[in-house]
Amino acid sequence: MSGEFSADLYDYHLPPELIAQRPAARREDSRLMVLSRQGDALEHKYFRDLPGYLTPADLLIFNDTKVLPARLSGQKDSGARCELLLLKRLGEKQWEALVKPGRRLPAGSTVHFGAELSATVLEILPAGRRRVELCYPGDFWAVLDRHGQTPLPPYINQKPTKELAERYQTVYAREPGAAAAPTAGLHFSTDLLAKIKAKGVATAFVTLHVGLGTFRPLQTGDIREHKMHAEEYSLPAETVRAIAECRARAGRVVAVGTTAARVLETWAQEAANDANDYAPRHGQTAIYIYPGYRFKAVDALITNFHLPRSTLLLLVSALAGRAPLLQAYQEAVRQKYRFFSFGDAMLIK
Repeated sequence: MSGEFSADLYDYHLPPELIAQRPAARREDSRLMVLSRQGDALEHKYFRDLPGYLTPADLLIFNDTKVLPARLSGQKDSGARCELLLLKRLGEKQWEALVKPGRRLPAGSTVHFGAELSATVLEILPAGRRRVELCYPGDFWAVLDRHGQTPLPPYINQKPTKELAERYQTVYAREPGAAAAPTAGLHFSTDLLAKIKAKGVATAFVTLHVGLGTFRPLQTGDIREHKMHAEEYSLPAETVRAIAECRARAGRVVAVGTTAARVLETWAQEAANDANDYAPRHGQTAIYIYPGYRFKAVDALITNFHLPRSTLLLLVSALAGRAPLLQAYQEAVRQKYRFFSFGDAMLIK
């Protein structure tokens, strides 16, 4: 279709060699492009320079989700090899999972992952997914750590290693449940966080368990018709208080990543009818942010460079403006920035 809501407006040319296959030597050594919404010239920095763009009045909000070692490789009783990717916990032992190859896993079939873990298919779901029940002794997370692998994004052609799995996890990850990392947070090291706190900048946390929908391209020619997958989120009371205190001192709420931004905007929408509603939140969000949206909670955003025709690119365009953002992306290509999960970062202020 044509017009202001065409998905074609959110496409751009990305040379494949600019898709980062490995992270920078140190987390904070990634490059940082600074895009001002006031129309100032683009700045080219390094992520370690971020504290210079923050003030003691500001509040940084991080997503503390932890990526699960959710990729499981096993076999059926017949010996046929199968793979499961755990996507979402549905109950104590039930999960929604993506299976491969799907035709080998009808309802009732069981896959074994070593001697202590197995999965039985209970229901066939759309798009190659299954509802499965896991069987294991003792602590599930310990069993999963022994048998699962961290699922790296599909555009990373590296074999998963312990080093890559560690770098595909934020240093502050603490709430297990994600199938993909909140990648803007991957640039923060413990040293950099200490420098930010020493400057007096406040920090707080939300949780959004990132699903594979984060890699899902737009499915429609009209961006308004795209449907988001719901993801589990929570916003604790201490973060709500931190936001109120930030507003009182006229500081900026700086979301670290699009996932943190989606939690904050979900909360802001739900609390919009009551100026005194500072209650914490927990639930499912399928909030879809695209140009035309007016941000209610987020003043600035730290983010990576996103896939063409993706909902993440639309969210960032909604904050920065489509034309300025795509011009910045063109400059990033010219300057050979590194793109996607292990790539470089952008501060939109």
